[in-house]
Amino acid sequence: MPDDAALDIDHLRGWIGRSEEATDRVSPQMVQAFRATLDADPGAPEPGEPAPLAIHWCLSPAIRPMRELGPDGHPARGGFLPPVPLPRRMWAGGEIRHREPLRVGDTVRRRSRIGDVQVKQGRTGALCFVAVHHDFETERGPALSERHDIVYRAMTPGRSGPPPEAAEGPPEADLGHVVDPTPTLLFRYSALTFNGHRIHYDRAYATGEEGYPGLVVHGPLQATWLLHLAARMRDGRVPGVFRFRGLSPVFDGAPLTIAGRLTEGGAGEGWTRTADGRVGMQATFSDA
Repeated sequence: MPDDAALDIDHLRGWIGRSEEATDRVSPQMVQAFRATLDADPGAPEPGEPAPLAIHWCLSPAIRPMRELGPDGHPARGGFLPPVPLPRRMWAGGEIRHREPLRVGDTVRRRSRIGDVQVKQGRTGALCFVAVHHDFETERGPALSERHDIVYRAMTPGRSGPPPEAAEGPPEADLGHVVDPTPTLLFRYSALTFNGHRIHYDRAYATGEEGYPGLVVHGPLQATWLLHLAARMRDGRVPGVFRFRGLSPVFDGAPLTIAGRLTEGGAGEGWTRTADGRVGMQATFSDA
């Protein structure tokens, strides 16, 4: 099993500064599918109307032939992302800064670069964190920027990872609702984002190979629910800055609460909470 001694950090940090570009279009069909996956009315999107928040995660996914995928369903290591020799890859969190709304019909260019690579020691061994920076722009100019934090770690056979650290429960919520992360919902979101990671739709793989107790609810899907909730709490105003961090894996098979509260000046915080009381993801939001 790889550990920090097996990680050549100098080699991996050689990927810092690597960049790539991709272009995609916010089509009416994409907007309809996104809304339907969030259990909203698909409607009839018209060119020029604002697209749903967080639809940028559906744009320009990595597309590789089947022969270039690893056993977990992700594209094989190397290329744009550094070839981290740790088998479990997860979405750790990130930050979004909104500038101009994406609109139906927009052609969107995404510029991506590797910002940092770090190795840390966790409770189950070495952890490798990769920060990827994305800038999205349309013909009108910059639309949003994002830092995407990826964490790689070793497999832990027969376990779903370390137990969550003890933490205070979330505060009383101003607004919240419950979602049911069914296998169909997780499959639809994987299809929307062209995400082949098998932990989200292949139960035999998720439980037998990676040791999870069920299908894993996507990090960006939880962040999408929290971002939409933040806008609702702000009477439709999009947060200028939205930060989120995964604290504990969330699985299918039980209801998930999406909740949040406002603090001062339009700022606030949100969280996802499992039926057994764990906080899956925390988020904060503000105007700047």
